Amino acid sequence: MTDQHWGPTISGDIVVIGGGSAGIGLLASLLKRDPQLNITLIEPNDYHCYQPAWTLVGGGAYDLSKTRRPLAEVLPNGVTWVQAAVTELLPDERTLVLDSGQRVSWQNLIVCPGLRLAWEKIEGLEATLGHNGVTSNYRYDLAAYTWEQVQQLKGGKAIFTQPAMPIKCAGAPQKAMYLSCDHWLRQGDLKNIDVEFNLAGAVLFGVPTFVPPLMKYVEKYNARLAFNANLVKVDGPARKAWFDVKDADGTVTLQEKSFDLLHVVPPQVSPDFIRHSPLADPAGWCEVNPHSLQHLRYPHIFGVGDVCSTANAKTAAAVRKQIVVVAENLLALRKQLPMPLKYDGYGSCPLTVEKGKVVLAEFGYGGKLLPTFALDPTRARRSMWFLKATLLPWFYWNGMLKGREWLTRLSKVD
Repeated sequence: MTDQHWGPTISGDIVVIGGGSAGIGLLASLLKRDPQLNITLIEPNDYHCYQPAWTLVGGGAYDLSKTRRPLAEVLPNGVTWVQAAVTELLPDERTLVLDSGQRVSWQNLIVCPGLRLAWEKIEGLEATLGHNGVTSNYRYDLAAYTWEQVQQLKGGKAIFTQPAMPIKCAGAPQKAMYLSCDHWLRQGDLKNIDVEFNLAGAVLFGVPTFVPPLMKYVEKYNARLAFNANLVKVDGPARKAWFDVKDADGTVTLQEKSFDLLHVVPPQVSPDFIRHSPLADPAGWCEVNPHSLQHLRYPHIFGVGDVCSTANAKTAAAVRKQIVVVAENLLALRKQLPMPLKYDGYGSCPLTVEKGKVVLAEFGYGGKLLPTFALDPTRARRSMWFLKATLLPWFYWNGMLKGREWLTRLSKVD
């Protein structure tokens, strides 16, 4: 209950919810602009993870241990860290409630807790994850199991799934398939494996420009695409999965499929404390202006990252640009000046179509192409693999989380 709490209320000037890519990157960018800022971080977890590398781990191309560090190591100096979870937001009172019952007040709030992986929405899944060939690159402790299962599979049925949008990194479900197929092809086993990609949606990728080059790899790996097929139930020991399949008339039927390997991407939702708060839009996401990232009803609140209602791809690359927009706009607002920057919806998805080659999809709102490099973005390139597997992880730990805002060209407000 909100009227019960222990200890004095913590008073924060700027309070940031979430110590993921958005939270830590924003803290660094704010303090770079003004080292005297009084900032409090609310984050329950001990570790900070570089999640984009988990698809590489699942494909045998990255060391899992290099994808996470203690949060204390990446937290900028001068930030007060409250290690707790938020249970309730009371924006009209400029107060939030922690799982300890304690309250935290703020002058400005930045909401960036990420999203929640809703494993429980697929019946039977949680009981069999990490066993019976059922895996997911969306969890730190399962990415290595994916690679283990891929190496062991010499024949049979491999199913990869993708739930309804929005999800973080919309390309990750098919990246798992491409890297697995590339390994099987190199080992001479692909001819003995029936590969099927089941998507809840009706298209392979949301930006049409990138569908033809991706289809070349789907065909190269002889993978079958099953559109409008949403995973709803798994029986691990029996090696069976059930999908709600929608036909052209909109009729949904339940289809049973057997598997030897099942790579699952879970449905993804806004955290409960956002979804059940006045900050939420009808779908449960933090409702912000898509360009300024300021909340539509509470001007002292901003959102960053996966929790936002914005229509961009939910990727670390999107966060990299959003951070700069919010840092500049928040500080301008606090000085009662016009907010100077606007976010164009930029997101990036390095599609690892084989080990050693990447199609770098970069785009903004409405699917507008926003390439960083003067190259044909639809071509699979070795240089983009080097970017994905070597440069970007280094830049993440040593640049983005340190407030270094490289390659963040942004539009000024007209």
